Amino acid sequence: MAEPSFYIGVIGNVISVLVFLSPVETFWKIVKRRSTEEYKSLPYICTLLGSSLWTYYGIVTPGEYLVSTVNGFGAFVETIYVSLFLFYAPRHLKLNTIIVVAMLNVFFPIVAIVATRSAFEDEKMRSQSIGFISAGLNIIMYGSPLSAMKTVVTTKSVKYMPFWLSFFLFLNGAIWAVYASLQHDVFLLVPNGVGFVFGTMQLILYGIYRNAKPVGLSNGVSEIAQDEEEGLTSRAVPLLS
Repeated sequence: MAEPSFYIGVIGNVISVLVFLSPVETFWKIVKRRSTEEYKSLPYICTLLGSSLWTYYGIVTPGEYLVSTVNGFGAFVETIYVSLFLFYAPRHLKLNTIIVVAMLNVFFPIVAIVATRSAFEDEKMRSQSIGFISAGLNIIMYGSPLSAMKTVVTTKSVKYMPFWLSFFLFLNGAIWAVYASLQHDVFLLVPNGVGFVFGTMQLILYGIYRNAKPVGLSNGVSEIAQDEEEGLTSRAVPLLS
């Protein structure tokens, strides 16, 4: 009979897949409009970086195949997102985007993997070093919802902090934190514990301000700006572990 951590991990994989697929609507709009307009590529580029490193971590760490499979799927999906962004980006942004992609999605992962394999002969030390790097990136990215939370407090409006994105941040962090606890994996536990805390804070703010009278919102805020704010909130999640 499978260990409880296996079933928790499967549930986590399902949730993670849903989160990875959450930007599909955004990129469908980009394809239809044949332009990235005001959307930013960095959240997707960073998510691809994290997914790639977590995939490698899952491959070299015994018993973490659930981590490698879901992040492998995430890396594949994010590669499609980044490719679409590069294809439809305005000419003046295309070169800068290519440089960032080359640095973060090609150069950095190669250097990180080669450096850890060269520095450590022990496979456990290699996986721990990659886990440390990946966890650090996760913690940084999990902090991105703080800007949305600040907006909620200052405007007394949850318009730019969608409930379902906040809920999945909370749920994703909780499930993977439980999985990490069962696996005794601190590199998974710490960033997902942080994600769980931030998700909880967002749900609390949502409960406080969902019926509050908004203040300080501009009537001129565009649909693209709203989409972008939602996108930045969601991109805190897919650096999954």
